[in-house]
Parts: sequence; structure tokens; C-alpha cells
Amino acid sequence: MLLSLRDVTKTYPGAEAPVLSRISLDLQAGEMLALTGESGSGKSTLLHLTGGLDTADTGVVAIDGIDLTPLDEPGRAALRRGTVGVIFQQFNLIPSLTVAANIAFQARLAGRHDPGLAQRLAARLGLNDHLAKYPEQLSGGQQQRVAIARTLAPQPKLVLADEPTGNLDEATADTVFALMCELVAETGAGLILVTHSERLAARLGRRLHLRAGQLT
Repeated sequence: MLLSLRDVTKTYPGAEAPVLSRISLDLQAGEMLALTGESGSGKSTLLHLTGGLDTADTGVVAIDGIDLTPLDEPGRAALRRGTVGVIFQQFNLIPSLTVAANIAFQARLAGRHDPGLAQRLAARLGLNDHLAKYPEQLSGGQQQRVAIARTLAPQPKLVLADEPTGNLDEATADTVFALMCELVAETGAGLILVTHSERLAARLGRRLHLRAGQLT
């Protein structure tokens, strides 16, 4: 089992009800899951708990057999570097680094930089002609391709994608989404995709809906 959540609850200060209530979820290696729900339903919160970007009030989150509950922030950060890759809607590229350096950044932090793999990812994502450019010189679709390459370069076991095509037009979103899924599948990683798009969610093998703090 790659990912296991058991009875996970999260409440924010001042909130009348938990944003997540006794959530349980399993994900196998290589499995792709779409997570849908209305705005404010807790999708991003669940993704952040899964990736160790936030901590649950109660319950257990375990990745690749490692329980995140007793880990402090440096411990969770180390797990993220080595095991979890996150693709954000806002790209989060480093503006002072070239495309090539952005792609290598996470892999270098994890001590897993493989120049050959970085080159292959850039080629598959259509970035070979842009490696010396900076993020501000790229289109939104190109920036998201760089973000995908950066996430996959350390070869994570679990990929978390939070509305990764939300800032792209439909045609570009479809192309980027297809490339992301192909590359994730080739690595054998598990994928959780948070999306508002019913169309994209339907293209993954499994789907769950979050409503009122519960998965259905």
C-alpha cells in the first residue's frame, strides 16, 4: 500500500465544523485517483495532509509504510523530498533559475539528480528549445510543463496534483494533463489529482467526491 489514511480529521480555528471528518483512504502504487468537490469542500486540505504540508488533528497518514503523525516539520520535509512530488496550480517556479535549473532543483535537493532523466523529461514535455529561458519568458502551459518535469525528476513514489491545469485554456489543459498522466504512469508512481473538471476526472481510473468533510 503506497498511501493509507485512517480516520483523519482536520478543523481550522474558528470553524464551526471540521473541514475533514474521519476520512479514510487507500492508494496503491501506480493507481491514479481523481478527487472532486465544491470549492471549500476540503480537497486541497486533504492533499496537504497527504503530502505532509499540514498536520491532521486526529488519525493516521502513512506513505510507503511511514507514519507522518510523529514526524516534525524537518522530518516531513525530508519525506516530501524523497517520496512525494507536488504539482501546484500556480506553477511555483523559481524566477531566477533557468528552465533547466528549475527542472533539476527538486532532484538536487533530494540527492537524486539524474541528468539523463531530466533531459528525457524535457524532451517528452516539449521543453528542449526552452531550457536556457527563464519562467517569465514562457507561456502558462510551458511553465506548467516545467513544473511537471521538476516534480517527476526526483522519481517520487506519490504525485499530488492540485488543480494543475486550472490556469490553462482547455486545449492546453488537455495536452498538459495527458502528458502528466503518461509520465506518471511510466514511473509507476501513484497519483492523486484534485480537480474541478468533471471531464478530466473521468479520464482517471478511480474517482472520489468530497462533500461536507466526507468522501463518497
